[in-house]
Amino acid sequence: MIRKILAAALFSFVSLVVSAQVFAQADVIEKRQKLMKSNSEAAKAIKAAAESKDYATIELKAKDIMGNAEKIPDLFPKGSTVGKTKAKPEIWEKGDEFAKNPKALGKAASELADAAKAKDDAAIGVKVKALGEVCANCHKNFRAEKYPE
Repeated sequence: MIRKILAAALFSFVSLVVSAQVFAQADVIEKRQKLMKSNSEAAKAIKAAAESKDYATIELKAKDIMGNAEKIPDLFPKGSTVGKTKAKPEIWEKGDEFAKNPKALGKAASELADAAKAKDDAAIGVKVKALGEVCANCHKNFRAEKYPE
């Protein structure tokens, strides 16, 4: 009888721990997807603002991306692969290489913000392209095209 009670208690404890980990992973995945969607929306706004020479919006949205770039490393803790995510295992297998991407993103966004502040149309064009290349490079290497089945 005591064995059954202990076994049931142990099973309940293990289930609770596993459930907590799954929920924590789902939470971090949700947070990183929200951040990446925010970056995508900011990039679209930057592109539109560049066409209309809305320097204030370019600078503001570039700074939003800069702030987001600083948060990216914390949104990819080891093991956060369970759930609806397009994150490739390479993120954790090549952690040093992956870690360069948020830094490059922050730098590209900072340079774009500076160009917008200076109202330098030629530099803005170059920096918008550079920002897009940083995003594309990271997605190419560390993001799957589809959600896993």
